[in-house]
Amino acid sequence: MSSPASHSIRDILSQLLRFDSTSRESNIELIQFIQHYLNALNIDSTLIFNTEGTKANLYARLGPPGNGGVMLSGHTDVVPVDGQNWSVPPFQLTKQDNKYFGRGSADMKGFIACVLHVIPLFQENQLTLPLHLAFSYDEEVGCLGVRSLIEHLRASPDKPAMCIIGEPTNMKPVYGHKGKIAMRCKVHGHACHSAYTPEGVNAIEYAAKLINKVTELSTPLKEEQDERFDPPYSTLQTGLIQGGAALNIVPEFCQFDVEMRYLPESNAKATFETLQHYASSCLEPEMQRIHGKSKIQFETLATYPPLLTDPQSDFAQWLAKWSNSAEFDTVAFGTEGGLFDEAGVATLVCGPGSMEQGHKPDEFVQIDQLEQCKNMLTNLCEWMSDQTL
Repeated sequence: MSSPASHSIRDILSQLLRFDSTSRESNIELIQFIQHYLNALNIDSTLIFNTEGTKANLYARLGPPGNGGVMLSGHTDVVPVDGQNWSVPPFQLTKQDNKYFGRGSADMKGFIACVLHVIPLFQENQLTLPLHLAFSYDEEVGCLGVRSLIEHLRASPDKPAMCIIGEPTNMKPVYGHKGKIAMRCKVHGHACHSAYTPEGVNAIEYAAKLINKVTELSTPLKEEQDERFDPPYSTLQTGLIQGGAALNIVPEFCQFDVEMRYLPESNAKATFETLQHYASSCLEPEMQRIHGKSKIQFETLATYPPLLTDPQSDFAQWLAKWSNSAEFDTVAFGTEGGLFDEAGVATLVCGPGSMEQGHKPDEFVQIDQLEQCKNMLTNLCEWMSDQTL
C-alpha cells in the first residue's frame, strides 16, 4: 500500500496539544482545526454543538454509502493541570527519550493524531465499507458530549456497525469496563447557636449517617465478583464532603458526593434506591420532627453504562489481527463505549499510551506506541478495502 500523503503524526499531535481543551474550556478551536484538516482532504464533517454553542462534537464519514463499517472515536477534552508539577510545558509537545510529552498526549490526542494522519490512506484505497469519525467533548466529566453525537447517529440512515475507541490501552484490545454513577447528596438541616444544640438539625451529623450507610451498602457488593475486572467487584465510596459555617453554629447544610463503579451484571440502580429510601423513610422524618423544612436531596452528577463485548466475536478477532495483539483485557477506567454499545454499535477500546501516564504531570505517550497505532489503522484500511459486512 502507498504511504499516506499527510502531515506527520508528530506535526498533528503538536498542533492538538497546543489547544487547551480542558473540560472547563471550549474545544471549538480544536474541533475547527480538525474540520479544516478534513476540509483540505475534501471530507465534509458535521459539528454538533452544546446548548451554549461553546463546545462541539465532530462527525464525518468517507467511503461508500450505506449502513455498517467502522467508527473511530475519541474525546477532545483533557483533565486540568492545576496543582500539578510539570517539568515541561503542558500544552506544548516536548520530545524526550522516545516519548512525546504534553497534556492529552496519551489521553487521548495521540490516537486522534494517528487517525488524522492515516485518513489520506483510506482515501487512496477503494473502501468497500464506510469509515466513520467521531470526536466528542466533555468525556472527562461524565461522557456528556457524546450523547448528542449518538442521537445524531440514531437519526442517521447509515449507522456504523463497529467502533474502536482509542483510549490508552498500550495498544491491547479491551472488551470491557465498569459503569459509573456519581451522585450528590444535599442535607438541609436547621441552624441554631451550639449552646442550644437540641433545637437545631445538624446537617453534618445526618450526612455522616448517610455516609455510614454508603459504607454499609458497599460491603455486600464484594460478594458478587467477576475476575475479569480489577477490583473484581463493584465499588461504592464517598469522595467529597462540604458543610458547616462555624464551630459554635449547628450546621444548616452539608453535601457530599458518592460514586459507584459497577460490574456489567450489577444492579447499581437498586443500590442508590436503597440509599435514598433510607434517607426519606428513616432520616427525614427524624429531622422534620425538629424542624419541618429539613430535607435530603439527591442529584445525579454523571452516569455511563458498563461495556462488555464478546472477546470471541468476529469484531474482536479482527481487532486482534489489526493491532497484532491477541491479549484481551478490561480496564478500570470508563469510556464512551457503553453508550455506543447501547446504541447498537459493537464497541472495543484500543489505543496508544497508558492510563498510568494519563491525568498525571508530565503525561506522555511513547513514540513506538503511536507507530503501533498507525500500523493498526493501516491494517484496518486494508481490511475495509476488501471486506463486506
